[in-house]
Amino acid sequence: MQQLEALAREAQALAGGAAPPPSAAEAEVARQMQICNACRYCEGYCAVFPAMTRRLEFNPADIHFLANLCHNCGACLHACQYAPPHEFAVNVPRAMARVRLQTYTDYAWPPALGRLYANSGLTLSVALAAGLALFLALALALHGGLAAPPEGGSFYAIFPHGLMVALFLPVFAFAVLALSIGVARFWRGAPPGSASAPAVSEAVQNVLQLKYLDGGHGQGCNNEDDAWTHARRRFHHLTFYGFLFCFAATSVASLYHYAFGWMAPYGWTSLPKLLGTVGGLALSAGTVGLWLQHRRRHPLQGDPAQAPMDLGFIALLFGAGVSGLALALARGSAAMPLLLCLHLGIVIAFFATMPYGKFAHGFYRSAALLKWAIERRQPSRLRLGSD
Repeated sequence: MQQLEALAREAQALAGGAAPPPSAAEAEVARQMQICNACRYCEGYCAVFPAMTRRLEFNPADIHFLANLCHNCGACLHACQYAPPHEFAVNVPRAMARVRLQTYTDYAWPPALGRLYANSGLTLSVALAAGLALFLALALALHGGLAAPPEGGSFYAIFPHGLMVALFLPVFAFAVLALSIGVARFWRGAPPGSASAPAVSEAVQNVLQLKYLDGGHGQGCNNEDDAWTHARRRFHHLTFYGFLFCFAATSVASLYHYAFGWMAPYGWTSLPKLLGTVGGLALSAGTVGLWLQHRRRHPLQGDPAQAPMDLGFIALLFGAGVSGLALALARGSAAMPLLLCLHLGIVIAFFATMPYGKFAHGFYRSAALLKWAIERRQPSRLRLGSD
């Protein structure tokens, strides 16, 4: 149903017609926000509710903004007097999750890839990573290098540096382009005005601290038995910073190679190796924790339709972390060529799917947090009781 709605909206936009009616997911968020706007019990929980109070009506662009402000901590659901089984059936986390899934497809570029990944995230991720790894392994086997220990333990003795750059750079450039177009479309949907330095600083702090995963009361998210826990926030931090450390390791290694002429492999005490090891360990632990949290969440939280996207994201990041660590430990051994093929396949698949998978939510959420930091410094647009 969501796929048909997305196709209809896209066709209408291309035809230059009037704005299409809200989707079922958008209409449900608008309905629930009208109820929440009358109640306001959860106003202090997170940025969603004060942002909500600055609106009396909720157009699709505002709904996508609010949905990406939501961190799905579950606090409002567990506190709500109108939650199921009440006849109002207010479930803000699930309603927002369904719109976020629509955000990743509606704003994706090209749109067809967004819809494909939204429906088959886990299958597509695993199949793409396995297919790329198999292709690299077969190409290596044809040249007799699959079982031979690499000379000096160097990656470049298996795949030349120029070939690795040629494999990775176009995929990385495409991911950056597609994400930039998607976030620009999201931003133009409800432009908040110019960003001041304090607004940018606040948004960056909220992103880096995952502020709104504290449940609004500082005690974390609600788990399946209604108790509070910081586990989800901590595993998100491990995953996020583990990825940043791994990316930093690759960036420093590139600097060593191009600026100083220092060729890999690098020793265990070198900066690229230290960053990569810490990042790989954090990434592996964080993704395992996120998978466990995904299994243990309250059944009313989130959207089951997002499960393939969530699991695809977790699988690729876990595979990248574990295969990277295994590759470092197997340096110079006969297993190294095969492990390198596996690691490269996973990493390329990750960046190819990044603009359409769960990783993209970090970019949309960061944009939403910046929008809110700008908006809350401006006078309210509501003029109730004025002539």
